[in-house]
Amino acid sequence: MNTSKKSDLNVFAFWKAQKSPWKVTVARVSLERLGYKMILPYLSLYVVLMGATKTQLGLVTSLGLVVAGLMGPFLGQHIDRHGPKKMYIFGICVLIAGYIAFAQAPIWQIAALGMFLHQMGQTLSGQSCSNICGNCLANCDRAKGMLVCETFAAGVLGMIGPMISAWVLLNFVKVVGTPTDPEQIRPLFYITLAFTAISLLIIVFKLDVHTWGTHQKKRHNIFKDGLAILKAEKNCIKWLGAKAVGNLPSALVIPYLQLYAAEIKGASTATLAAMTTAAALTSVLCGYFAGVLSDRLGRKKVLFTVVSLYAIGLIILITCSSPAALIIVGALTGFQEIGGTISASIQHELVPNRIRGRWSGVNSFTTSMVSAGMAAVSGLIYENMGPHWVFLIYILCELLIRLPLMLSIPETLSRPVDEEKFSALDA
Repeated sequence: MNTSKKSDLNVFAFWKAQKSPWKVTVARVSLERLGYKMILPYLSLYVVLMGATKTQLGLVTSLGLVVAGLMGPFLGQHIDRHGPKKMYIFGICVLIAGYIAFAQAPIWQIAALGMFLHQMGQTLSGQSCSNICGNCLANCDRAKGMLVCETFAAGVLGMIGPMISAWVLLNFVKVVGTPTDPEQIRPLFYITLAFTAISLLIIVFKLDVHTWGTHQKKRHNIFKDGLAILKAEKNCIKWLGAKAVGNLPSALVIPYLQLYAAEIKGASTATLAAMTTAAALTSVLCGYFAGVLSDRLGRKKVLFTVVSLYAIGLIILITCSSPAALIIVGALTGFQEIGGTISASIQHELVPNRIRGRWSGVNSFTTSMVSAGMAAVSGLIYENMGPHWVFLIYILCELLIRLPLMLSIPETLSRPVDEEKFSALDA
């Protein structure tokens, strides 16, 4: 075994060699994800049990994506000029506000506000998080580094989270089967709120990025800069289409997967928790090694593989009903988060470091608007066309839109960015 292979498999040596801001971000994401995975199996069910329809659930998700998308370009410009810390803190504060709304909601409209703030906070904090990964990790280490975070945060802690919530529901709340009252789920949001608040303190006191950013006084026109990026690199245009489809699970799959399993397939509390735990186990077992393969063989080959496994999981969800089959579905849906992380590696490698904030803003705006449009109609699709159609439409978009676009984009792993192409953005 050569040295590079040894270093690939030595996660502790890899961790030690990385920059402090990335390590702080991994710690923050891990805590926040621990809390999020606790409530994930019951999030949509909670709002529906309070009285919201599937259509209203979709509209609320859509609104959160719209607002986050509109703010994305402004946040991106701020990150390029001043670094990501203030915007990171802002995004986490929005998340905290969402969990407070969930925990205190007396009626479904307040719970819907929590869903709106949660969707927005996830998008905004994720934009700063992604910028830190893009600037701290070298191309040859980027997928591994981002998937170290995925393996631990979404994986190890993602397994512990639903175990904690299932244990609380079974032993303290005394839930038998699927929760039938929102009051049974409400205590979980207080625990999640505590984890998220601690994650905020980590960023406030431990993240040191004061030297990041250009600190230019001149403000650029964010829309002109966005168009200039797309004009400079035609692959960026293709990428936006591919990224938009890759983000569709946030609108079409994630809000309804656990709800579909509970309502249509009869999944119990234990099965819903086991599905989320199985997804986390996939991240633990496959996340880091998918990153190693992506850094060795190329992003696209590994991305195609994990997206295919995710789609197979959704097909099993539609066609099978047994608890064992649903747990397999959970395991395969874990590849969605792995695929999203590999996808983020490609995004960072299309543009120079100095404009990654603005480029992330363009991505946030485009993907959020597309996802918002689909989220707005997803509830109507679920209730009128049939619940399974929200999953089938996503699979068709992958086959007919994302696959052809990704095939036309060159592999980015060893492809240097032509800095001269983007010189107009420095004026």
